[in-house]
Amino acid sequence: MKIPTWSYSSISLFDQCPKKYYHLKVVKDIKEPESQAMLYGKDLHLAAEEFVRDGKEMPEKYAFMVPLLEKLKALPGEKYCEYQMGVKRSPAGYHMTNFFDPEAYYRGIADLLVINKKENEARLVDYKTGKSAQYADMKQLKLLAAAAFVHFPYIKKIKAGLLFVIAKDFVTEEYEITKRDEYFAEFDPIVERLGVAIESGVWNPKRNFTCKNWCAVLNCVHNGRG
Repeated sequence: MKIPTWSYSSISLFDQCPKKYYHLKVVKDIKEPESQAMLYGKDLHLAAEEFVRDGKEMPEKYAFMVPLLEKLKALPGEKYCEYQMGVKRSPAGYHMTNFFDPEAYYRGIADLLVINKKENEARLVDYKTGKSAQYADMKQLKLLAAAAFVHFPYIKKIKAGLLFVIAKDFVTEEYEITKRDEYFAEFDPIVERLGVAIESGVWNPKRNFTCKNWCAVLNCVHNGRG
């Protein structure tokens, strides 16, 4: 069974609803409109990227982020903003590849990756615009850390965190290179389910929190607007 290229967002979409994944990612006959929250998040991420990488002045509406980002800029090491990582998988293990490689197994983008060669350590930060860190999802961070270990194999430890820039909260975890393959393997069951769906052509709808008011797949039996 051929495993398709996946990212954390795409595999999460499939887990949420296979039918929705089919329409948005496979046949692409439906495009999900960008909400105001999504547009705000994109704009904020760009402002953070340009502030850290280029030293560009922060727009006034995002000035609240400056003290947080100044601390990140002060971290020792080389800064990689919106760093794109492609990973290939073979019987021999996981290997670095170009983000756009059609044979890539996994793709991920790190908002900020700080590589400290002297200490063989890295910092990994993902910006979040949620108003609360109560339900912080660390799984995406774990995948990005695993990919970073592939791209920078001399790094032995990664201190990572979800930075909730509005809530001013920082949820952290540490990852070790010795567990890199375990981090990827946690996603094997759902990735294999995706492979089965592609091979069989069966994309069953799955009721979820987006059905009633937000899902763009209007021809689904669970859609509240269809």
